[in-house]
Amino acid sequence: MTGLTIHAYSDALAPAFHDINAQWIGAMYRLEQTDRDVLEHPFERIIAPGGDILFVEVAGLGIVGACALQRTGQDQYELTKMGVVDTARGRGAGAFLLDAVIARATAMGARRLYLLSNTKSATAIRLYEKAGFRHDAGIMAEFGARYERCNVAMLYPLAAGAQ
Repeated sequence: MTGLTIHAYSDALAPAFHDINAQWIGAMYRLEQTDRDVLEHPFERIIAPGGDILFVEVAGLGIVGACALQRTGQDQYELTKMGVVDTARGRGAGAFLLDAVIARATAMGARRLYLLSNTKSATAIRLYEKAGFRHDAGIMAEFGARYERCNVAMLYPLAAGAQ
């Protein structure tokens, strides 16, 4: 898409990861301790254990969105902390970022890619469904208790054979 650029994680972008996610989580939910741990220590909690964080920039607006791939097992990642600031919504930045994160997970050798959400995030859930994520009771049973707010779990059908 024109005017959209993906950026890899850097320490300089860590504050944007925190602020973008704290904004949307705080507006819709309550920041849980697990949220704070990841947002305040993205290198230690996401990057160092083998995950990644990508950012999307909109020309003229700067960095407007972020999304993490948190390694939760061998060849297994949770797509987490995906947010786009209010002022950039409706420009395709979220879909552009989501496509980049799925491509990155594939490049990292992910055999299992899942996410946890809440029905209050209906717009995000539609975006995930459009990208190919499917609701999955097994993912909910295995990982859903990580967040008090979680009542949606989805799995992406990776070509390598999602479980």
